[in-house]
Amino acid sequence: MSNRQAFETLVLPHLDAAYNLARWLLRSDQEAEDAVQDASMRAFRYIDSLRGVDARPWLLGIVRNTCFTALERVRSGPQQVEFDETEFEAELGAVERSDSDPAVQLERQRTRVQIDAAIRALTPPLREVIVLREFEDLDYAQIAKIVAVPIGTVMSRLARAREKLRSILSQANLGE
Repeated sequence: MSNRQAFETLVLPHLDAAYNLARWLLRSDQEAEDAVQDASMRAFRYIDSLRGVDARPWLLGIVRNTCFTALERVRSGPQQVEFDETEFEAELGAVERSDSDPAVQLERQRTRVQIDAAIRALTPPLREVIVLREFEDLDYAQIAKIVAVPIGTVMSRLARAREKLRSILSQANLGE
């Protein structure tokens, strides 16, 4: 199999997961697209270093490193974002103005906005493990490989991230 065929077969199916991780880490659609493009170019260039056929953790590791490099370059802003009540109310107001949505969809959207804001408020190391575990459904060993830390560290970061989310969401009447 050529490098191009290997890349198309093993890596391309995971671009959605790569974008999802990048978007959560960088908190910007455009920056996430740029990071995934850079990571994809690196993955193509180093496809020979892929061991086995499970390219997902390998690609997500490259995306993660690309995102953290981008975050280091932009270091002008804080790494931890507080829950932004104004932004939340603005997003919620946009949803509420949509009179074509039934009440159930409105409540789901309200919940989604609060959860998104709570996840964005986590530090990048906590945010990445939550995204990889809860959204990408990776196991602890895969996450440990991607973020290059021991499994115990992954477990403790997940516990801290879940506790912080619980705290933020309970303040917004969504927790527990």
